Amino acid sequence: MKKLIVIFAVLVSFAASAQNFQLHRDLDRDQFTSTFEMFKMDKWGNTFTFVDFDYDAENGINQGYFEIARVLKTEKMPIGIHIEYNGGVGSFETPDMNFGYTINNAWIFGLNYAKGGAQSGFSAYAGYKAIKDADEANFQVTGTWYVNFLDGKMTFSGFADLWTENGLSDDTVFLTEPQIWYNATKNLSLGSEIEISNNFAGDDFEVRPTLAVKWNF
Repeated sequence: MKKLIVIFAVLVSFAASAQNFQLHRDLDRDQFTSTFEMFKMDKWGNTFTFVDFDYDAENGINQGYFEIARVLKTEKMPIGIHIEYNGGVGSFETPDMNFGYTINNAWIFGLNYAKGGAQSGFSAYAGYKAIKDADEANFQVTGTWYVNFLDGKMTFSGFADLWTENGLSDDTVFLTEPQIWYNATKNLSLGSEIEISNNFAGDDFEVRPTLAVKWNF
């Protein structure tokens, strides 16, 4: 769910800003996830932010996750300077009590390149990832894409992340979330997402599909 609005960074001919709200039913975790995304361009580059909330049936919100990224880029610059922050909090329940946890704060400093038009495009960045309490230097590489087809009635989009949390080790994390959307109206889209991950959030290789609805503001 996260980062998908980043793809609109290449749509300079489309609009100066975009926002959407998504609601996903995670079929594997048996929970809902809501996502609000915002992207805004200006003469110095663009700003992207999103927030995810996970919900379970008994306790309501059990995790919140936040990202905000700024790309500094002018028309004369072939690549942009990427600065990003992410972090979050959550809770889980055992038979005896509830426990809370934090998702370690992380800053990413790198370079961003984007290219595309109305029908298709991509964006990519690579950078140093400073994770709180990490003993080793880390990095992250991210790519996003979109393809509009059938006269704009369908959209295939997504992102792929590769990052380290303890230097170059077996803990390297891969996460991708391709989405397919049927654009029923200008504002309403219906679709699905498949989260494919390895070493993410303490799990081995996982494939988790969702059913989703999206409202474009």
